[in-house]
Amino acid sequence: MAKHDATERDAVDQYASGSFSDALPDNLWMHIGLIASIALMSLPIVLAAIMSTQSVSQIYEVTNLAPGGQGVDNYTRALFEHNLFAFMINSFIMAIAIVVGKIALSLLAALALVYYDFPYKNAVFVFVLFTLMLPVPVRIVPLFELMVNLDWINTMWAITVPYLASATAVFLFRQHFMAIPASMVEAAKLDNIGGIKFLIYVLIPMSKGMIAGVGVITYVYAWNQYLWPLAVINNEENQVLQVGLKSLEGTAAAGQIEWGLIMSGAIIALIPPLIVLVVLHKPLLETFGLQQK
Repeated sequence: MAKHDATERDAVDQYASGSFSDALPDNLWMHIGLIASIALMSLPIVLAAIMSTQSVSQIYEVTNLAPGGQGVDNYTRALFEHNLFAFMINSFIMAIAIVVGKIALSLLAALALVYYDFPYKNAVFVFVLFTLMLPVPVRIVPLFELMVNLDWINTMWAITVPYLASATAVFLFRQHFMAIPASMVEAAKLDNIGGIKFLIYVLIPMSKGMIAGVGVITYVYAWNQYLWPLAVINNEENQVLQVGLKSLEGTAAAGQIEWGLIMSGAIIALIPPLIVLVVLHKPLLETFGLQQK
C-alpha cells in the first residue's frame, strides 16, 4: 500500500512539475495532424463515393453532401449499359498477363545476372537500367509501327507484350538474390542442381515476399494503363477499363453532365487495385524495406 501511495505521489509531482502537460500536447498535436492528413487524402474518394449515389439534381446542389438514392441505378448503368463490366474483364486479363510475364522474365534475367558468368555482364546490367529512361510513352511511335507489322493491333498481345520487360523488377530481384548466402549456391552445385531447378526450388521459395511486392506494383501499374491501350485498341469490345471510363464523360441528362454515373465508374475502377493493395500490403512494404520480415 505504501509503495502504491508513493507511486501516486510521484505521478502527482510529475504532473505538477509540468512533465505530463508538456508531453500531452506533443502527442495530441501529432495525432491531430495524422488524422487531418488521412482525412484530407481520403476526402476525394469519400466525395466520389457520395456523388456516385446521387442523382443529377442532387449533385448540382452544392451543399448536399448526403448519400442519395441513385446508387444502385448508377452502378448498374455504368457496369452494363456502358460496358464497364466487359472493360474490367479485359483490364483484369491484361494486368494478370503482365504480372505473370514480367515476374517470370525478371526472375530469369536476375538469375543470369547473379549466378552466371558471361562477358560484359555488368555492362548488360547497366544497359538494362538504362531502359528506365525509355518508358512506353517515349517509345510509342516505333512500338505502334511494330504492332502494325506484327498484325497485333486490337489484340491482347499488343497491350501486354510491351510491358513484360522491366528494369525495375530485374533490379529488385537481382539485389535480393545477391543477399542470399553463397553457401546455398555451393550446396546446390554439389547436388548437381541446374539453374532452373535452383530458381524454382530455392530462390522462389526464399523470395515470396519480394515476388508478391513486385506483383502488387505491377498489377496496379498495369490496371491504370490508359495511353497505350488507347493507341493500339480501336474496337470497343477489346478496350480496357481506364479508356472505357472516357465514354462516361459524354453522358448527359437534361443538358447536365451525369457526374453520379461518372463517379460510380471511377469507384468501380478503384476497387480491384485497392483490394490487391489491402490484401498484399505487407509484402509491398517489405519490398521497399519499410517493414521488417
